Amino acid sequence: MDATKSIITQPNHYARYTVEPIEFIMKNDLDFATGNIVKYALRSAGSEPKQYEGMTPVESAITDLEKVRRYAEMRINMLKGGDIL
Repeated sequence: MDATKSIITQPNHYARYTVEPIEFIMKNDLDFATGNIVKYALRSAGSEPKQYEGMTPVESAITDLEKVRRYAEMRINMLKGGDIL
């Protein structure tokens, strides 16, 4: 498998799980915000989080956890019937 295809179909930050987040999200028919909470939480987990360019692994994990918080706020706003953002 060439490098580009592996980045697309089996990125390292997801391939370590028995079930990739997208498969779990789709099979459980999760809404967009909840699906992103799952995705970003798993990206930040473990000793090898997805690393963003110019960031340390810890900074990258914190960034993804901040995304979790943001999507959770969006989901709460949707449930309350308010503005999503």
